[in-house]
Amino acid sequence: MDDTAAGLATLEDTLGHHFAKKDLLIEALTHPSAVRRRGISKRGYERLEFLGDRVLGLVIAELLWRRFPNEAEGELTRRHTHLVRREALAEVAEVVGLGSRLIASPGEDAAGVRENASILSDVCEAVIAALYLDGGLEAARRFIEKGWQSRLTSSQGAPPRDPKTALQEFVQARGLPLPAYRTIAAEGPAHRRKFTITVNVEGLEGATATAEGSSKHAAEIAAAAAALSALGIAV
Repeated sequence: MDDTAAGLATLEDTLGHHFAKKDLLIEALTHPSAVRRRGISKRGYERLEFLGDRVLGLVIAELLWRRFPNEAEGELTRRHTHLVRREALAEVAEVVGLGSRLIASPGEDAAGVRENASILSDVCEAVIAALYLDGGLEAARRFIEKGWQSRLTSSQGAPPRDPKTALQEFVQARGLPLPAYRTIAAEGPAHRRKFTITVNVEGLEGATATAEGSSKHAAEIAAAAAALSALGIAV
């Protein structure tokens, strides 16, 4: 990671905000494996990630509320879930180039942490929090509106359904029991966990599937998607 003043200034240009407190941006870019490395940051991005998740959720909720004045809460919720998912955050992080700015230990660097979608999404949330704390809600809003513009534009059609909801609706329509999700493995350090989950629908042949994810929720969604694919159902 280019953590020189010039490197940070370049990133600030991309983010559309120049930080009064540079430490906030550095903290947002610091992977837990690199805490206290060369005295760069006293902690990693986790606390900022927590705040950034809430700031992102608020801004996206308001944007959707204004863009779809006639939609009910349930439809807005489906759109919101789709826009704040990890995949969307990781894509924005890649466009901004946060992976190349990440401060990580040599071991994590060699393991490909800069290309890890889960890590990139976490860093993106942390950067949103840093923008909010340094420049207020407007600084965070500007970044979110720019980063999510194409996704908001392409969301004009019917609200998307997540795979878990689609699978549940499919089995309920046939009078079958709800899908049962079971965690069969949880591996890796706390900051880079990998969950393996299987889903099964009693009485529905071919609806059993197994998938991995960086969180239980992500793994459940992936398993539901795999089950739907096996059943020949597109989401």
